Amino acid sequence: MFIKTGDKVRVISGKDKGKEGTVTKTLNDKNRVIVEGVNMIKKHQKASQSNPQGGIIDTEAPIQVSNVMFLDPSTNEPTRVGFRVEDGKKVRFAKKSGETIDK
Repeated sequence: MFIKTGDKVRVISGKDKGKEGTVTKTLNDKNRVIVEGVNMIKKHQKASQSNPQGGIIDTEAPIQVSNVMFLDPSTNEPTRVGFRVEDGKKVRFAKKSGETIDK
């Protein structure tokens, strides 16, 4: 998967198209990511120790990784991600600007 936790992404399709957010969690086995503030759902929460009141809460649902695109840190534009080897380490880079993402 080309997207990692902490990456800034833009949604390119679906009901939240155009929204931007930070990836909070990746679900590699299902090819899905959870993006902060995107794909919000209402969840009925039973009363528990951590949430004694219970009730209906808003939470983020996973979104297909193909529906998000990495934002280039230098230009803040959506770009594809590639891999290359620098100093014996495999690093990600933005295809639009050629800039290395991982240090």
